[in-house]
This record gives sequence, structure tokens and C-alpha cells, in this order.
Amino acid sequence: MSSATENHREIVVPRNTGWSTSVPAGRSIRVRGWTIVDFVVFDAHDLRHRFDQARTKTNQNTLFVTAGHVLYSKSNQVMMTITEDTFEGTHDMQKGMCSRQVHELAFRKGLMKESFLRDISWEELPDHGCWENLSRTLQPHGIAPEDIPSPLNIFQHMSIDAVSGHMTNSRLRPPDGDGAYVTFRAEMDCLVALSACPDLSIGGRDVMVSVF
Repeated sequence: MSSATENHREIVVPRNTGWSTSVPAGRSIRVRGWTIVDFVVFDAHDLRHRFDQARTKTNQNTLFVTAGHVLYSKSNQVMMTITEDTFEGTHDMQKGMCSRQVHELAFRKGLMKESFLRDISWEELPDHGCWENLSRTLQPHGIAPEDIPSPLNIFQHMSIDAVSGHMTNSRLRPPDGDGAYVTFRAEMDCLVALSACPDLSIGGRDVMVSVF
């Protein structure tokens, strides 16, 4: 569902679906949500250039990005700047995307409670996740699933032990009501895609997106 004026679009991305759009240089995209959102970016004119978790962390000496940080491509191009961030937690750049295969693997290894902080039965596993959602929405752009980068996982809060490197998941998410939002300004013409994660820890919800 969407609404639009000449310079402003409002979109609702339903739970466990994907969506993509172009964001010209100088325009902004705001992602408002209550649960995890997987977010990826491509250079609209050369899809080989895409968001890179490692360059984004290394070039800014941080594991977590917030307002004032930028998203880098693998070739060290500045793709987007985070101009606003109202989430009280952090956004993940260690993990990749969930998928049916990832969920099945965690189940078979007995890691559902450690991974998702609750016991989940086989019957509860969704038949698809963010990997499938992003693959579907990016297919019309000629982007193969294997060319989709590991995402910025918005609203996926976790802690990392400084000595062991152990990652601990969390149920911390934006509050009910207005939720929280992150705003990105495009520093080049971008193709942006996102997935409203099924978020098995607490149950996924729709995502509100504004492009302006």
C-alpha cells in the first residue's frame, strides 16, 4: 500500500515481504519500524557497486552505525549518510539475512532458543525469510541472489563480547506506538531494497517507508 505526492512517497511494506525503489542523490528514505528490517543499497548506475558491511565498519572504526555515519560500498564509495536515528539500541552489521535454510539449520542444531530467545517448533518456521524477500524484489533489476550483499539489519540489537567475540541476541526493539526510525540521505543515485523481517524472536511487523 502506498500514497504519493510529487516529491514524497509513503509505503507500507507488509511483514515478511520485500520492497525496492530508486533514491536519487540528495533525496532521503526513512525506515520506520517495530521489528528488524534488512536494508541493502546498490549504485543505481552500476549494480556491481553495493553496500559492504566490512568497509562500512573499517572505514569508520565502529561496529555499529547511527546518525552521522555513512554506508560504504566495497569500492569505498560513500553511498548514503544516516541523518537521523531514534532507536535506543544498535543496528547489526555482523549477521547476514535470515532464510528458510538458516531457520532449518538452527532448528536441526538445537540453536533456536539461543538464536531467537525462545523455543520454536518446526511448524512455526516460516517458509521464507529476508533472503528470499530481497531476492524476489531485486530480480526485476537483474540482480542475482548471490550478488545481494549482507545487509544493515536495522533495529537488530545485540551485544558483542570484546574478548571472546561472542554475539548475544536481544529482544530490544522499537517501542509500540510510533516505533523508531532511521533516515538515510542518498549521496549517489541509489537502488535501495529492504525486507520486513519475520523476526522470530518477537514476531515481525509491517514497515513504514517514506521517500522524500
